[in-house]
Amino acid sequence: MTAMRRALLWAALALTLPTAQAGGFDAAAWQRDYAQLRQTLERDYANLAWFASPEGGVNLPRLDRLTRQALAAARSDAEARRALEGFVAAFHDGHFSVLPDQRAASTRPPAVPARALDAADPIASCAALGYLPTARIAFSLPLERLPEFRLMGDGLSSVYRAGLATTADGRRIGVIRIQNFTPRAFPAACTQGLQALKAQGAAVSEQAVREAADSRWHAGLAEQIIALQAAGMTALLIDVGANSGGNDSGDLFPRLLTDKPVRSARLRMAANAAARAYADEQIEGLDAALKAGPPAEARKALTQARAAQPCDMRWVWTQQRPWGGAGCQRLVDMGHAGGFAATLPRGAFGDQTLAYRLSAPSSADDLWAMWAGPLYVLTDGRSYSSAEMFAAVVQDNHLGKTVGAATGGDGCGFMAGESPKQLAHSRMRLRMPDCLRLRADGRDEVAGIAPDLPVLATEGEDARQRAVRMLETVAADLVR
Repeated sequence: MTAMRRALLWAALALTLPTAQAGGFDAAAWQRDYAQLRQTLERDYANLAWFASPEGGVNLPRLDRLTRQALAAARSDAEARRALEGFVAAFHDGHFSVLPDQRAASTRPPAVPARALDAADPIASCAALGYLPTARIAFSLPLERLPEFRLMGDGLSSVYRAGLATTADGRRIGVIRIQNFTPRAFPAACTQGLQALKAQGAAVSEQAVREAADSRWHAGLAEQIIALQAAGMTALLIDVGANSGGNDSGDLFPRLLTDKPVRSARLRMAANAAARAYADEQIEGLDAALKAGPPAEARKALTQARAAQPCDMRWVWTQQRPWGGAGCQRLVDMGHAGGFAATLPRGAFGDQTLAYRLSAPSSADDLWAMWAGPLYVLTDGRSYSSAEMFAAVVQDNHLGKTVGAATGGDGCGFMAGESPKQLAHSRMRLRMPDCLRLRADGRDEVAGIAPDLPVLATEGEDARQRAVRMLETVAADLVR
C-alpha cells in the first residue's frame, strides 16, 4: 500500500466513525496541534521541499486537505490522533515518524551508575557498552542453506558473517554480511578490541574500548576479504538487506572495496538552529586540527548556515514546485556527507587528524582498496538510512552494481542529533530528519535506491530459490 493510499484510508476511516461527542474531546486543540505540526515541518523538516515536488510522490495540498477533513470529522482523541498519524505515514519517510508517548515525570529519576568495565570479562563489558547482536546476523537471503555455500565466518565469534558461494558455472562469489552500519551491532569487534587493549597493557576506559572496537570493525572487513581471496573469490557481494542503517560509515566502507576515487554525496540541512550548531561544530573541529583558522573555502561553506535567510515554506500546502527549480526550499549546503571535502587522496596532508576533519572516511585510509575486483551490493525493501548511503555511493561512483530490490527510502537522518518535537495539546512526539543527501543526478536519497540488477520475489518461489536466482544474476552479469 502506498503512503498516499494509507493517508486516504486513515481519512476515510475517520470520516465514517460515530459522530457522538466524546467526553473531554477538544476539536479546536487538535486543529492547533495540526497547525503546529505544519509549522514545525516548514521550519525543521529537511525533506519537505522534495515531497512538495512532483518527483517526491506525495501531493501535499491534497494530503493537507484530507487531513483537515479527517480532523473536522473526528469526535474523539483517538480519531483525531489517527488523522495526524495518517498524515505522517503518507510521507513514507522512516526518519519522520510518531514516537511512543511518554508519561510526564512527577519526580527526577535517580541516577544509575554505569557498570564498571573489566578487561578479564570482555563479553560482559562489551554488552554493558551496548555491543549486542541486535540486528539480523544471518544473510538477508538464506545463502547458508544452499548446498554449494561455504560459511567462513559466523558473525558471532568472528566480526562478520561471511562465506563463499559457488555458482553453477563454477564462479566463486564471496559474500560478507553488514547487518548494520554501527559497530555496536558487531559484538566480536568489541571483544576483540578489548582483548587487544588488555594484551597491550593499555588502560581500559569506555572511550578506549569504543575506539578499539571501531578499529577491529574496519580491520575485520579487510581480514575477511583477504580470507575470501585466498579461497578463490572472483567477485565480492556485500549484503546490506534488512540493514536499518546506523552512522556515516556507509560513506566510509565503499572506499575499502575499490581502488577508484570515491566522492561523498552532497549534504544539505534544514536552515534552522540545528544547522547552525552543526556548522559551528565542524568549524570548531577544523580549528582544533589546524591550531588556527580553517581554510577560507571550508569556513565559507560551513558558515553559510549562520547567514542563511530562512524563507517561507507555506507554499507546500497549496502548490507543487519542481525539485530542481529555483525558489524557497529552506535548505543550506553543508558540504558533503563525509565532511567539507568530497574526497581526499590517501595520506592527504600527511596528517590524518586534519584529513579526518575535512573528510571523515580518511580516518581509515590505511585500509582503503582492500578489494579492487567486481563488486555487488545486495539490497531489499528493509535497507534503510546508512545502508542506502552505502548503496548510493557505490552506484553514483560506479564502483559496482546493486542487486535485489529497491531500498526502503529513508535517506539522511540526523546530523545535529535526534531531537523529538512535541505537540502542545496531544503531547504527540515526533522525530523528523534535519538533513538530506543528494544523488549524483540531483535527487533526494529519501526516494530510495533502485537496483541495477533487479531480483524481485516471484510467485511460488521460496527464499532459497530466490537466493539461487540472485547468485545466478550476479554470475550472468560477470559474464557480460
